Amino acid sequence: MQSTLCILIAEDSPADRMLLATIVGRQGYRVLTAGNGLEAIMMFARERPHMVLMDALMPVMDGFEAARRIKQMAGEELVPIIFLTSLTENEALVQCLEVGGDDFIAKPYNSVILDAKIKAMDRLRRLQATVLEQRDLIARHNEHLLNEQRVAKAVFDKVAHSGCLNAPNIRYMQSPYALFNGDLMLAAFKPSGGMHVLLGDFTGHGLPAAIGAMPLAEVFYGMTAKGYSLAEILREMNAKLKRILPVGVFCCAVMLNLSFQRRVVEVWNGGLPDGYLRRGSSGERIPLRSRHLPLGILDASCFDDRYEIYPMETGDRIFLLSDGVLEACNLAGDCFGEGRLLEVFALNRQPDLLFSEIQQALSAFRGEAQDDVSLMEVHLMEEGQLPHSPLIFSDSGQNASLDWSVSFEFRAETLKRFNPLPYLLQLLLEVEELRIQGSVLYTVLAELYSNALEHGVMGLDSSLKRDAQGFAEYYRERRTRLANLCDGYVRFHLDLRPEGKGGRLSIRVEDSGPGFDVQRMLERHALAEHLSGRGLKLVRQLADRCSWAPDGRGVCVEFSWPARHNPADRPSAQE
Repeated sequence: MQSTLCILIAEDSPADRMLLATIVGRQGYRVLTAGNGLEAIMMFARERPHMVLMDALMPVMDGFEAARRIKQMAGEELVPIIFLTSLTENEALVQCLEVGGDDFIAKPYNSVILDAKIKAMDRLRRLQATVLEQRDLIARHNEHLLNEQRVAKAVFDKVAHSGCLNAPNIRYMQSPYALFNGDLMLAAFKPSGGMHVLLGDFTGHGLPAAIGAMPLAEVFYGMTAKGYSLAEILREMNAKLKRILPVGVFCCAVMLNLSFQRRVVEVWNGGLPDGYLRRGSSGERIPLRSRHLPLGILDASCFDDRYEIYPMETGDRIFLLSDGVLEACNLAGDCFGEGRLLEVFALNRQPDLLFSEIQQALSAFRGEAQDDVSLMEVHLMEEGQLPHSPLIFSDSGQNASLDWSVSFEFRAETLKRFNPLPYLLQLLLEVEELRIQGSVLYTVLAELYSNALEHGVMGLDSSLKRDAQGFAEYYRERRTRLANLCDGYVRFHLDLRPEGKGGRLSIRVEDSGPGFDVQRMLERHALAEHLSGRGLKLVRQLADRCSWAPDGRGVCVEFSWPARHNPADRPSAQE
């Protein structure tokens, strides 16, 4: 319920003061009176009236000074001041308004006009009060939303940036158009010692654009830690985004699988601008073209997980960018565009400075950013130069049994569609003592499985990988043979036993192939540097014991550990 309007009358003439009080009182308002400006200020401070009728010329303190002080005391609240004046000079009337007066009425007073002015000023006062109330309400809601976004962003950053973006072989630039960035950068080491890298760009900006980033990051990190392949992770991310995102929201993305051991990179690009593989030795620029639809659009049955494979050497660099880089505008409305980007590539003379040169060119060109801008550089480094993040587990592993064995046989139809390595690795990593060897175990399992499948079951000749062209031909043939596979098998036998106060793990892998001469192959590849043959030597280095069946159709490796195993005693997959 609205309170009765309270009006302060400041008039030095007792007759005029009484007349005004009578007129105002009869109109239903509460009346306060003061005989000069000083009294008016004191009365205002004590009673806080809603409106003031102020005589301009009064003793002790005139109305002009009193009006200034009352306005200061009122602050943001609108307390209308109507000057009561017999002044007629324009300068004097202007002064009434300059000191904070909102209107004036000339003597002698007209009760009808006075009532109209009071009602008009009261409407302004109430409007101002409503505006201030709504402003404060909006401010409170805004602060509440900002606080929720800050909390959400803190959680988002911990999830999205929990990988290895700070690795020495990665450089990146990310300028968010909003509090949440629609662009997403993810990087994580694989158990094998390699690295997965993803640059994504969700439709839109801010929180709506970032809403799919959390589940995408969860899939990326979780499946990478479990040893899943690039294609398997892409399929799961696409299926999850398709299931949870509304129509019209999707994620353009490029994903890399970088292997430091094999010196190759697998590239899948769905909807982002072309990335580039820049050769360190020759300066050759190979475009990494977008050949797929973005994640979250196609149903699982239609999704295409095929990727390109490129050999890499130390010093080779991969550049990935969001469309915000090419669409960055200057003050004239021109886009930075692909032409300017390629010009920076062409003018570069020192590969180490190329990333900085792109940043500088973009900064010098654009005005205010109109989109999320993200740029990444990833380069190959020598094995052993990169730190390896420990795998993260949700349980202690102390309750796992140390005495069991199990066997699996994966046949043709399964080999075509299923990667058994993550399943086997997770089974082994239930054991606490094996967790510190997670990357070593995965590397050994991967090499043994790859040899059994590619050379044993499918009969591929690793000598094809003598150069970059042969390497590409090898993997084209691998895809063809795997798609047409009709028979064959790969068997895994895992045996875990306590040994003293420690334990021993035996892994035996067999395949249906004709077998091969392992010793001859190791000797041949020890003579020169090849893109093939490294895996068998690596297995021998990492395992405690390694032996092959006489017919070359099976291999057995062993790992053992004492009761007090020192992680530093175990070579890593990168050493």
